[in-house]
Amino acid sequence: MGAFASAALLLPLLSAAPPAGAEAPEAGVLQGQFARAAAHHGVPESVLLAVSYLQSRWDTHGGAPSVTGGYGPMHLTDAVTALASVAPHHSEGEEDARGDDSRALRPAASGDRAAPAASASSPAPASLPPRLRTLERASELSGIPAEELRTGTEANIEGGAALLAAAQRESGLPASPDPADWYGAVARYSGADDSATAATYANDVFDVIRTGESRTTDSGQLVTLPAAPSVAPATEQMTALGLRRPAGGPVECPPTIACEWVPAPYEEFGDGDYGNHDKANRPASQSIDYIVIHDTEADWGTTLRLVQDPTYVSWQYSLRSSDGHVAQHLSLKDVGWHAGNWFVNAKSVGLEHEGFLTSPDSWYTEAMYRSSARLVRYLAARYRIPLDRQHILGHDNVPGTVSSSIKGMHTDPGPYWDWAHYFRLLGRPITPSAGPDAGVVTIRPEYSGHQPVYTGCTTAGTACVPHGSGAVRLHTAPSADAPLVKDIGLRPGGQDSTTGVNDTGARASTGQSYAVAERRGDWTAIWYLGQKAWFHNPAKEPAAVNARGLVLTPREGLAEVPVYGRAYPEASAYPAGVPVQSVSPLPYKLLAGQRYVVGDRTPGEYFFAPVFDVSAHRVVRGQEEYYEIQFGHRVAFVKAADVRVSRA
Repeated sequence: MGAFASAALLLPLLSAAPPAGAEAPEAGVLQGQFARAAAHHGVPESVLLAVSYLQSRWDTHGGAPSVTGGYGPMHLTDAVTALASVAPHHSEGEEDARGDDSRALRPAASGDRAAPAASASSPAPASLPPRLRTLERASELSGIPAEELRTGTEANIEGGAALLAAAQRESGLPASPDPADWYGAVARYSGADDSATAATYANDVFDVIRTGESRTTDSGQLVTLPAAPSVAPATEQMTALGLRRPAGGPVECPPTIACEWVPAPYEEFGDGDYGNHDKANRPASQSIDYIVIHDTEADWGTTLRLVQDPTYVSWQYSLRSSDGHVAQHLSLKDVGWHAGNWFVNAKSVGLEHEGFLTSPDSWYTEAMYRSSARLVRYLAARYRIPLDRQHILGHDNVPGTVSSSIKGMHTDPGPYWDWAHYFRLLGRPITPSAGPDAGVVTIRPEYSGHQPVYTGCTTAGTACVPHGSGAVRLHTAPSADAPLVKDIGLRPGGQDSTTGVNDTGARASTGQSYAVAERRGDWTAIWYLGQKAWFHNPAKEPAAVNARGLVLTPREGLAEVPVYGRAYPEASAYPAGVPVQSVSPLPYKLLAGQRYVVGDRTPGEYFFAPVFDVSAHRVVRGQEEYYEIQFGHRVAFVKAADVRVSRA
């Protein structure tokens, strides 16, 4: 989404190292810290652990704040301090979010946009909602100084337990040892100001209690919450909290998430301009084939202001980091301007997640990941969208429409989005489906331990904070010293790809599947942008899993076939009054002998909607058919007549 991060609220802390005083506890200590804090405040240990899991998955993030200014495993929020520590957001790119040259450009939507510098003065704490200043309250309750709550893991857990105990008292309830009696307190802890969001948050916490969790945190701590499947929370406690009902409206969400209607404007304001989306009749007019994952590059308030601006751009849903709350802005039948590719826009739904791609430790909460996954499962079932990475796209996987637009395409949600965890939540974990000699691999490094060096999070050329990543580097030979593969679309002059956090030229991400070109020791080569691309893939610590799938290659007699960024119809398909759209190839070539994994087969389509008057809108559908392929970090299209398909 939004290119402009707010100067009045949250930008993440982007320091290159954890703050002084951040703890690195010895193995086994973290579990004990939860137990002691729970006992001290009379909070069931399972409740404390489950709340922390939903906020941070028990990670400390080196003392850095989340995108909503939350610190530590309990996500105690201190937005004022987080803002005071802000560094400028570094980015690049000038994508036209609508991605259609039939009308004037609009400001870009999400990802790698430059943000304004932070304001000289921080907002007054009283001007912020309570959900963004829980650390202050935790300090009052516990007597622990604010700085210690921000940087000390044990203190942070103690502060979170104090908040839960206070929420239970404020509900007029005793400190019961039974976790089922803490439903209302957990709902209060969410900080949500509406009953639906608070209930969804509490339901997620109790789902974690029932199913249990165990994982090794970013500080090397194994933390375990045993499953308690018989816990039945006292959901009737919600009625005593006095929270508002969410705004009504024609929301299209599953009942398992909190969703409210915050409509994007559709109005005409002269000179043929209107905002900020197009009316349509999907899926009757066109199928919905893709879901595009974005990050907002803005705080929640700025995100909502931008999507309601008729001169800006639009997307279907926004998701709040602190509690997973969802706002819907467009009817699913209508077309948002979000992906920078009109073919993809016309056939997709856009989800914006509150966050910043160049801030590795400004983490997305588990609450937001879970809400997003439930929403995507609902959309996928409604429109029969396969739950794979050729249909669930990052904005950074959407191709440029023509050669000149490649450089400006966005790079969110970036290498720090945890696709493996996301697909587990979607119910489609990325696991092997073939043996060791498979012709296809699906990228799948172990997220937390896989920490390639990225640069440019704060300053060009400066290393980012070491952090887990779901993306692998691609080299020209089976060696870490070999140059990175080149992307002639990004750099027509033939310059090398870089380790920049916004440079997608030599990167493959978790869940993306590629045809194997060669295997040599601990290295695997894949076909990528018309060349062999090598990544380190040792058997003991694999960065990919072997997979089955269909692949395509140029049909017999063709030395190469063109590659496209959109699947538009042939010229003869356009009726009178609809300008013919060029079928312009990208600068890449798919060469004989190379293979690429096949996605959908689709007819050429073009949605003609350059005017406010919907009676002039047309869907043009041709006889020419295309295949979507995983061609590089981004998907691409080839004409079906140019290729032959086989099983890998």
